[in-house]
Amino acid sequence: MAKQIVLLSGRVCAGKSTLCDLFVKRFGAHLLKTKEIIDALAKNIAQERGAMQRYGELLDRRTKGEWVCEALARKLRTLDGNALIIVDAVRIMPQIESIRRAYGAGVYHVHLEAHETVLARRYIRKQRLKGFREFESYSQLSNSKTEKRIGDLAASADVVIKTDRCTEEDVLVRAAAHLGLYVRECERLVDVLVGGEYGSEGKGHIASYLSKEYDVLIRVGGPNAGHKVFEDPEPYTHHQLPCGTRCSSAKLVIGPGAVLSVPGLLKEISECSVQHGRLFIDPQAMIIEEADRKREAKSLVKSIGSTGQGVGAATARKIMRGADRTLVRLAGHVKEFKPFLRETRDVLDHAFGRGQRVFLEGTQGTGLSLHHGYYPHVTSRDTTVAGCLAEAGISPGRVRKAIMVCRSYPIRVQDPSPSETSGPMSQDLTWREISRRSRIPESELRRVERTSTTDRKRRVGEFDWNLLRRAVSLNAPTDIALTFADYIHIENRDARRFEQLTEDTIMFIEEIERVASAPVSLISTRFESRSIIDRRSW
Repeated sequence: MAKQIVLLSGRVCAGKSTLCDLFVKRFGAHLLKTKEIIDALAKNIAQERGAMQRYGELLDRRTKGEWVCEALARKLRTLDGNALIIVDAVRIMPQIESIRRAYGAGVYHVHLEAHETVLARRYIRKQRLKGFREFESYSQLSNSKTEKRIGDLAASADVVIKTDRCTEEDVLVRAAAHLGLYVRECERLVDVLVGGEYGSEGKGHIASYLSKEYDVLIRVGGPNAGHKVFEDPEPYTHHQLPCGTRCSSAKLVIGPGAVLSVPGLLKEISECSVQHGRLFIDPQAMIIEEADRKREAKSLVKSIGSTGQGVGAATARKIMRGADRTLVRLAGHVKEFKPFLRETRDVLDHAFGRGQRVFLEGTQGTGLSLHHGYYPHVTSRDTTVAGCLAEAGISPGRVRKAIMVCRSYPIRVQDPSPSETSGPMSQDLTWREISRRSRIPESELRRVERTSTTDRKRRVGEFDWNLLRRAVSLNAPTDIALTFADYIHIENRDARRFEQLTEDTIMFIEEIERVASAPVSLISTRFESRSIIDRRSW
C-alpha cells in the first residue's frame, strides 16, 4: 500500500473521533490531531474548545492554512513508507489545498455529516458523559464562523458519509472501502496443514518447521489434540497455541470455531511467554467446563477411547445454544482472556490488506472427521481442510497450498477395553513387526508411541492406501508431508537428501505420489533438528 493521507472533515459530533479510533484499532492508522498541534504551538491558551478554535483561526490567517501541512510533514518523517495517517480534522479549504499540493494523489478527503438535530443530541450526550453540568450550547457552538463553513467542504470531498444513517462500523467499512484498504483481488495468502489419517501424524513437527515463513499462525480445534515440537533439551507439546509459538515471531490467532480449556490455555500462554498484542483469541470460541469433562469420562472415554477433554460435550452445548438449560460461556466472557480478545476476521483483514502470509494449523486427522470418518469412532468436528477453514473463518478462495501430513504406518489410540474399540484400521500390525521391518528397537517404539494428550498406548497398522485416496478426495492437497520415514527403515535417520533414503522408501514415496496425484514435498526422517527433507518448489 502506498503511503495514504486521509483528511477528515465534519461538524462537531459528526463522528470524526470515533472513525479515527476505529481506523487505529482495525488498520493500525497513525493520527495527526489539529488539537494537539495547537497544544504544542500555544501552550498558554485555555484548554477549551472556543479558545482553541480561535487560536486555530489565527494560525489560518497567519499561514493561509499551511500550519496543518507543516505539522503533517514533520509527522510523516517519523513514519515508514506504508503508513496510513489520518488528519483529524481539516476545517477550511486552504488547509486541504496546501496538503493536496504537497502530496498529490496520496491524499483522500472524507467528509462526515449528519442532520442538525442528531448533531445537537450527540453533543449534549457527550458533554454529560464527560460529567459537565454546564457547557456551551450546541447552537452557540455551531454558529461560529468556522463551524458554519465546514459544511461547504463536502463539495470538494472525495467521499461524503451521512453518519446519522449508519452505525459506527458502517462508517468505517465505507470509508475503508473507498481507501482501498480491503483487498479487491482475493490474493491467495493462506496455507493449510491437516492430517491425512487418524491423527498423531507428526503435524506438530512439520508445522513448527514451516511456521517461520509466515506472518500469522492460526490454530483451531481443541485441547484434545497435542502437537509436539522438537526443542532441545526437551520437546514441547502444544494443545491450543500454534506450533510456531516458540520458534517464530508471527502473530498468533485462535479462531472462532476453537474449543478452549481456560486453565490449559493460560498455562500454555505463560509457559510460552506470549505477550499481549501477539496473541488474539476470538471472542466466539467455546469454553470447556468441568461438567463437560465429567460427562465424557462417563461415556466416550470408555466406549470409543476419547481423550475425555470435554471438547465434544462443550461443542454440543454450543450447538444447543442454551436450549438444554446449560450455561454457554464463550471466550468473550472470560476475564483472563480480555487482553487477548479480538475477532479473527479483523486480524485476517489487517493481514490480507498488507499481503501477509497466513498458516492455518488443523488438528487430528481426516479419518477422524465427524462427517467423513468411520462414525461413531470419530472426533467432534470436521478435520478436513474445508472444516478447518470454516472454524477459522477463511474463504477457500484465499488458499494457496494445502499440505496433508501422513505417517508411514497410521496409528489409533489403543482400544479402551477388550469389548470396545477405538475404531477400525484396515490391517492391524504389532510394534514388534514394525521393529522387525525398520530395525528400530521395539522398546524404543513402545516408549515413544504414546498419545500426546492422555499418554495412552497406540495401535498401529499397515499404510492404508484407500484411506489416503479418501483423504486426498476430501482435502485436495497440493502437497503431501510424509513422516516417520525411519519406521520404514532406521537407515533413513541418516538421510539429509532425498537420494540418501533407502530404495524401498523412495519407491514407497513414488507410489504415494501416484495415488495422491500430489508431490511428497516434505519428508520427516526422525524427531530432531534438521530432520526434514524439503523438496518444495514454493
